[in-house]
Amino acid sequence: MNGSSIFFIIISADEEKPYVKFLCESIRTFGGVMANSPIWIFNANPQQVDCKNLADQQTQVFPLDYSGSMRRYPYRNVVLACAQAEEQAAPEIKSLIWVSSDCLILQPPVLFENGDDYDVSVRPVHIRNVGIPLSDPLDAFWRGIYKEVGTSDIRRSVTSFVDGQLLRAYYNFHAASVRPSKGLFRRWRDHFLKMVHNDTFQATACEDQTHRIFLFQSIFCAIVSTIVSEERLRLLPPTYNYPLNLHSQVPDERRAASLNDLVLFAYEDMNLYPDALTDIEVHEPLRSWLQTRFPKI
Repeated sequence: MNGSSIFFIIISADEEKPYVKFLCESIRTFGGVMANSPIWIFNANPQQVDCKNLADQQTQVFPLDYSGSMRRYPYRNVVLACAQAEEQAAPEIKSLIWVSSDCLILQPPVLFENGDDYDVSVRPVHIRNVGIPLSDPLDAFWRGIYKEVGTSDIRRSVTSFVDGQLLRAYYNFHAASVRPSKGLFRRWRDHFLKMVHNDTFQATACEDQTHRIFLFQSIFCAIVSTIVSEERLRLLPPTYNYPLNLHSQVPDERRAASLNDLVLFAYEDMNLYPDALTDIEVHEPLRSWLQTRFPKI
């Protein structure tokens, strides 16, 4: 299985290195049949961030390619890294698995392996943010995005995990898997580049910080919904991309009881020392592993 999958991560600053290392260690420790899959680390600041100590036989570091013009923009580097990974992937690779450095893997993430049946494996968003309910007319933000990707509307829907809203297709991007031969990431980069440089769109539909932050994710969702059939799209279960940072807001019936039950979770700026995790159980051997491995900054 691990011969057809590649994990990839991005790093932009020295202070991120311990967390990237922590994520890599979690893949190697808890990844099971995927534990020895290649890991690619894209360095967005190679002049200032030395990543040599992150590389090993199964982990490679690449400078992020900035060829072509793109304004400085929230999550620009994620879009570029995804497209570069797709360009580098060999034909036999079926699963390019993006994981944000503020995530951790605790069980074999085998549902990220697309195999022959799926082209994309993703989770619905946690909360609505800039998402638009299926019952509402399109706003200028989504209307502009849909026009850019070549559609007038999308009726595919998801229910957001935390606040339970029925939205037009809107997927979480803490971690996701795509089949590189579909070219989704490269198409994403091209559309993102055009929308970032569209001064009219930026000055109207995307003038506030929230819409600028989530533009990258929204364009990706529109591309997936117009290109990938529902049969080729796998919606992952809640044990993937679980929002530990929003744990207290998750409804009781969907709230995880134990960290050990999760496959992959996002923690953002949380303290993962077990004694600090007072609202979720942490059992051995994970408890000791976190105690000794969580970066001491």
